[in-house]
Order: sequence, then C-alpha cells, then structure tokens
Amino acid sequence: MQSETLTQKNGSKMAANIAMIVIVVALAVLPLFIVKDGEFGGADGKAEEAITEINAEYQPWFSPLVEPKSGEVESLLFALQAAIGAGIIGYGLGWLRGRAKNQDVK
Repeated sequence: MQSETLTQKNGSKMAANIAMIVIVVALAVLPLFIVKDGEFGGADGKAEEAITEINAEYQPWFSPLVEPKSGEVESLLFALQAAIGAGIIGYGLGWLRGRAKNQDVK
C-alpha cells in the first residue's frame, strides 16, 4: 500500500517536472517566433542610447580593464560567466536539499 502511494507521488513529481521544463522552453523559444524582425538588444546599448539622449557630450569616466578583441570573445566571456553563476546556484540548491534530506533522516 505504501509503495503504491510512493509510486504515485514520484509519478506526479515527474509529470510536474516535465511540465515545468516544457513551460521554460516555451518561454525561451516563443518570443523568437512571435516577435518577427525584433531587435533583441542588450542593456548596455539601451543605456548608452539613454545617456546620449540626456547628454550628448558625456564622456565615460571609466574604461574596462580588459577589452575583448572581438564580439565572439565577448559573447564567450558572457556565456562563461552565466554558466559559472548557474553552476554556483545549482550547487547551492543541491547542497541545501541534501542538508534538508539528511536532517529528515536523523
């Protein structure tokens, strides 16, 4: 009896996980199809436009420590930063979940 209930809980968790994955993928992909010829610009470009509108003579007071040689290298560094951040968040969530499971067992 208990194993049937456990199996039902695992099945419903799996269905919920699959549903969440489908929703996340849809949220990531649908805008690409819905917004035809849309420009997906970054925040840096928008900020630069806003500053130029407010004060066309503005001169930045800071320059980057390292300037990437090309747009591809810049994209690589951005993706690497995102991957490292996602890894740290995933590790932290896994650690918290493992700690909670260990406390439940004791």
